[in-house]
Amino acid sequence: MSGQRVGYIRVSSFDQNADRQLDGLDLDRVFTDKASGKDAHRPQLAALLAFVRDGDKVIVHSLDRLARNLDDLRRLVHDLTARGVRVQFVKEQLTFTGEDSPMANLLLSVMGAFAEFERALIRERQREGIALAKQRGAYRGRRKALTTEQIDQLARRAAAGESKSALAREFNISRETVYQYVRAATKAQDR
Repeated sequence: MSGQRVGYIRVSSFDQNADRQLDGLDLDRVFTDKASGKDAHRPQLAALLAFVRDGDKVIVHSLDRLARNLDDLRRLVHDLTARGVRVQFVKEQLTFTGEDSPMANLLLSVMGAFAEFERALIRERQREGIALAKQRGAYRGRRKALTTEQIDQLARRAAAGESKSALAREFNISRETVYQYVRAATKAQDR
């Protein structure tokens, strides 16, 4: 019996269209993340890794959609193929099985390095753009996710012992953002 054909799609932001990546391919299941590829900590990637079994094939549009970090890319491909899962990259026309040629491994490393390099260039251009905007007085930073009243309420409730995870869900922010707001409120009180 042949395994399932499982697609993985990643876009960096919620307004990007994910449909084009694996359009027209016959897939049994698709996992889609709307997150940066800077690391492998993505909910749908974790779900895919838990879902796939020996004999399955993971199909990804391109190497940089799976990871923009060479170490993560190599580890993900190695971990999947070690479990008997084939990994196919459509754009690069590469498939990894665990019994790959030295040339295939070289291509994975070189192309993965380019994806990592591209991400570094994007971040550098972003920093340069922010610096120029600050010089012009046009950059005021990212808009806060919560109002001052919501921050005060969040800090009071967290100090009273409410679960940070529950607060994060209620306020539609990450747990790390809850902790940042709590730390900032604590510092403000200490002054």
